[in-house]
Amino acid sequence: MRLTDKVEEAARVLTICNACRYCEGHCAVFQAMELRLEFNADNLDYMANLCHNCGACYHNCQYAPPHEFKLNVPGAMAELRQENYGVFAWPGFMGKLFANNGLFVSLLSIIVIAGFFFVTSAMTGDDFTKEHANAFYGVISHNSLVALFGTVGGFAFLALMMSVMKFWKTMRLGNPFTMDWGRVMQGVKDALTLKYLDGGNGQGCSYPDETPSMARRWFHQLTFWGFMLCFAATSVGTVMHYAFALEAPYDFITLPKVLGTLGGLGLLIGPAGLLSLKFKATTDVKGKTNKGMDVTFLVLLFLTSLSGLVLMFVSKTAYVGPALSIHLGIVMTLFLSMPYGKFVHGFYRLIALIAFAVEKQNHEALVGVKRNEKVDLDDAAKARS
Repeated sequence: MRLTDKVEEAARVLTICNACRYCEGHCAVFQAMELRLEFNADNLDYMANLCHNCGACYHNCQYAPPHEFKLNVPGAMAELRQENYGVFAWPGFMGKLFANNGLFVSLLSIIVIAGFFFVTSAMTGDDFTKEHANAFYGVISHNSLVALFGTVGGFAFLALMMSVMKFWKTMRLGNPFTMDWGRVMQGVKDALTLKYLDGGNGQGCSYPDETPSMARRWFHQLTFWGFMLCFAATSVGTVMHYAFALEAPYDFITLPKVLGTLGGLGLLIGPAGLLSLKFKATTDVKGKTNKGMDVTFLVLLFLTSLSGLVLMFVSKTAYVGPALSIHLGIVMTLFLSMPYGKFVHGFYRLIALIAFAVEKQNHEALVGVKRNEKVDLDDAAKARS
């Protein structure tokens, strides 16, 4: 069983919380905590991904700093989530390279962008800085883009699925095809609606300070739906190209462009808002995550959207070559980092919420319990008394 400083700190904090229970029923973390008498790496990883870092418990806690207990549930959970990126990564060495290392990703982005400049320059020669009737496909052909990003995207998808499967196994949910789909849909609903970003009182997160606000929830929704709209734009464009022989580039008033523009705006406003809140928040609430993959992912999303929108407006000018190279370099870096940062956390949180829905229905602990071991809640209650 994994035992690190972050695991030990999270176990210490939740052991004291379990004795106090002032925040009983506050959010999914505390409800899951109350089903347990002891904490290990598996159930702490589970609860770390249930935590939405809303900050409400920290501001309500009588044992938070400067008390000698120094309880900080959101901070401990944030630090553990950062560790998760490396623990569940596939392949493992990639997780170690990316985990808590936003600087590496930034350098990788610069290298990839420079590589695209070089490659596209070599392919197009003098045409690299000229206007093209076929927009960016005049710089790099459609088939070349499909081959390149199909390969990178295929690796990212495989790495993501392997990581998700490893986390699913840790949550002990069993065969997904034989599950109670009512519990699955409850977890999906809680994830999509960001239920636990309401601060436990319906007023929103106490983040970046103790004043409740729904801003973080709104920025999360803008980021998520912005990403989904961009994905929809790409999917629609693919269908139009291959099924109906309607080849890109498309006019502004077409479905791919409308969806992509709306999604791009969401990916400008959402990540910018989340980054602003994160840098305003104290390290007590957010943990030491400003240099990790959480921040890097948001920056890459913002830059992807910004460079994509710029490329759309300069696609019929002499700037199309440089703009395309920058955009593709950022997108490739985003693809490569997806299985090792905030993006994969979205899947971890979804799985954790499904596990929580199962535990809540059965009124017993599932995650982190040894095989064939059942938690007797009556005995647990007697032990606490």
